[in-house]
Amino acid sequence: MLNTLSHRQELFYNHLAQTSDFPLALEIERAEGIYLYGQNGQKYVDMISGIAVSNVGHRHPKVLEAIQDQLDKYLHLMVYGEYIETPQVKLAEALVETLTKSKALDNVYFTNSGTEAVEGAMKLAKRFTRRSEIISCFNAYHGSTQGALSLAGAEFFKRNFRPLLPDIRHIRHGNQDDLVMITSRTAAVIIEVISGEAGVRVPPEAYHQALRKRCDETGTLLIYDEIQTGFGRTGSFWAFEQYGVVPDVLLCAKGMGGGMPIGAFIASQEVMSVFKNNPILGHITTFGGHPVSCAASLATLEIVQDILNGTRRNGETKEKSVIEKGQLIKELLIHPKIKEVRGRGLMLAVEFESFEILKPIIDRAIQRQVITDWFLFCDNSMRIAPPLVITETQIREACAIILDAID
Repeated sequence: MLNTLSHRQELFYNHLAQTSDFPLALEIERAEGIYLYGQNGQKYVDMISGIAVSNVGHRHPKVLEAIQDQLDKYLHLMVYGEYIETPQVKLAEALVETLTKSKALDNVYFTNSGTEAVEGAMKLAKRFTRRSEIISCFNAYHGSTQGALSLAGAEFFKRNFRPLLPDIRHIRHGNQDDLVMITSRTAAVIIEVISGEAGVRVPPEAYHQALRKRCDETGTLLIYDEIQTGFGRTGSFWAFEQYGVVPDVLLCAKGMGGGMPIGAFIASQEVMSVFKNNPILGHITTFGGHPVSCAASLATLEIVQDILNGTRRNGETKEKSVIEKGQLIKELLIHPKIKEVRGRGLMLAVEFESFEILKPIIDRAIQRQVITDWFLFCDNSMRIAPPLVITETQIREACAIILDAID
C-alpha cells in the first residue's frame, strides 16, 4: 500500500506544504540530460530546466563526479567565511575569472539561493552608500523573502504580506524616461538584464548604457540580477556582457549549481569590505557556500564554458551554439495562434492571445510529455528554457509536440 502511486499522492497533498491549488504533481523517479522519467516509464522533455536551473542538464556526469569527490572529503565544517575551504576558494576564483573584463567584480559572497543573494545585496547597498532607497522594476521578480518581495513590482503578490520594507520605488524596465527617478537618495537599482517573469523582455543596448550613466551620476550602485540569465542561458556566460555595461554588484544562482542549491553576490573588495565592521559580521550565513554545492558549481561553470566555446560535440558533428538553438526554436514555433516568440539564447517566451488559450496548450503538451510553463507576470506567454545541452534533434521533436498541442 505504501508503494502505490495513489498513496504517495495522498502523502504529497497531506504533508507537503502546497503553493497552489493545482500543482503539476508529476511523480519523477529519475532524471538525466534533458529528460525526466515518471513512475510508469513516461519520458518527459524538460523544456524549462526546472525554471532555469538545470542549465547543463540533469545529473551531468561531471557534476556527479565533483559531488562524489567532495563527499569523500568533508561536508559542512563551519559557518561561512571562517575556514579556508578549497571548493569555495576554487569556485570564487573561477567566477572572478569569468569577469576579467569587469575587474571591479573580484569579491564573492556565497549564499544558499537567489533570494538570499538579493537580500545580501540589498544590505550591502544600504551599508555602503548610507542610503535607504532602492529602486526595482514593475513586473520584476527577485525572490519571496520579505526583503526580496518588497522589490517585486506586482502588488498582487505583496498585498497580503504588508507591511514590507519602506523606501522601495519602481520604474519601467527598458524605459529611459523613468531613469530620472534615480537620485542621490538612491542606494541601488536592482534590475534584471533581461526581464524574466515579465515574459522575457529584451531591452535595447542604449537602455543599459543610460542606466549605467545615471547610476554613476547619482552615486547609486547598479545591481544586475542574473539569477536566471547567468551561466550561459542567453548565449554568453553573463547576459550583461552583451550590453557593454558592468554592474557594481552581480547576482547569480539557479543555473550555477548544476542542480545543487547555491547562489552568490559579487562586488569589489572595496564595496564588500563594509560587512567586516560596524557591525562586525555584517552579513552571516551558516550553510552559504556549502562545499558540495561549490564543487558542483565549479564543474557546472566549466561545462558551461565548454558549451559556449563550442567544445562540446555530439559524435563527430559540432552542435549549434546556444544562440543558434534559440533561433531554431523561433523558426520552428510558427503557428497562427502564436503572436510572437521573443528572447535571447535559450531564454524564450512564446506569446499567445490569453492565458485561457495558453493553459490548455501547456496541459496538452505535458500529456504528450513535453514540460513547459508560463510566467508570473505574463501568463499569456509560454516559458521555453531547456537545458543548454539540448540537441537540434531534441529541439525539433519538442517543438513538433508543442505545435501538435496547439492544434
